[in-house]
Amino acid sequence: MFPERRLRRLRKRTMQPLFQETALCTDDLVVPLFFDEVATEPVPIASMPGQYRYPVGMAAEIAQDIAAAGIRAVILFGIPARKDAGGTEAYNPEGVIQQSVRAIKSAVPELVVITDVCACEYTDHGHCGIVGETPCGPDLLNDPSLELMSQIAVSHAEAGADIVAPSCMLDGMVMAIREELDCEGYEETAIMSYSSKFASALYGPFRDAADSGFSFGDRTTYQMSPANPREALLESEMDAKEGADILMVKPASLYLDILQSVASLGLPVAAYQVSGEYAMIKAAAANGWIDEKAVALESLLAIKRAGADLIITYYAMDAAGWLK
Repeated sequence: MFPERRLRRLRKRTMQPLFQETALCTDDLVVPLFFDEVATEPVPIASMPGQYRYPVGMAAEIAQDIAAAGIRAVILFGIPARKDAGGTEAYNPEGVIQQSVRAIKSAVPELVVITDVCACEYTDHGHCGIVGETPCGPDLLNDPSLELMSQIAVSHAEAGADIVAPSCMLDGMVMAIREELDCEGYEETAIMSYSSKFASALYGPFRDAADSGFSFGDRTTYQMSPANPREALLESEMDAKEGADILMVKPASLYLDILQSVASLGLPVAAYQVSGEYAMIKAAAANGWIDEKAVALESLLAIKRAGADLIITYYAMDAAGWLK
């Protein structure tokens, strides 16, 4: 005999929308943007089809297009004209991100501007802060890099950023940035910490896009091992205690278990669908192996279902159109 409960009763096509447990909408989406200080026109990113490095002069136009699509937030990454060991261009008041923030906020004040606070695009060695000698050879130095991150965050806040997002996975970075922002009068600037960021193999296309490849070693001494879920939760717990307003899990799709755990801490949570995730969907679709729209939307829905309040994704503009 069949059981009395038949779940298919509520799967009639006319009923499906009434009982959908998770809904994806444009308010969930954040557009990542790359601004190149020396570009004079959009530069295609070969490993990320459909994505570009933009000249700063296009920032206002791009922001208007994003707002018109119904998206409320962007996150900015900069490629400077000059790099050095100290990443000094990262906090230049006339730097590529600072100029871009001012242009966007002038053109579309209501668009929420998030800025990536890191130094990998700005250092000539490609690591995320100040490098020095350690007993195990050259590596990122934690405490000297905190001062650099604080300088970068304040410069972004001065330019008009709504949210600063430290991505360097330094111990104490949220507290250091919060104290410096408050000291400089930017108490209302929020911090979105890349609090559970893994040393993932999925970042390759981003390093092409942001010119942020490293010249020696790797980032496993500051980014986390994909094998360590307890450490990932502890990292996010510590950043929450230091004053983070928003936590983040990066990458997203292969780390939904981590995302669900971090969401249980009670703070808003962002998830970053990274360049490799985007590129894999694009490549499979280009070969005719999958339906790009269906897979992209399913992947974003899964991230939302796991607990993300915000999803940073290179599919944001496409998804905004598909969701209408």
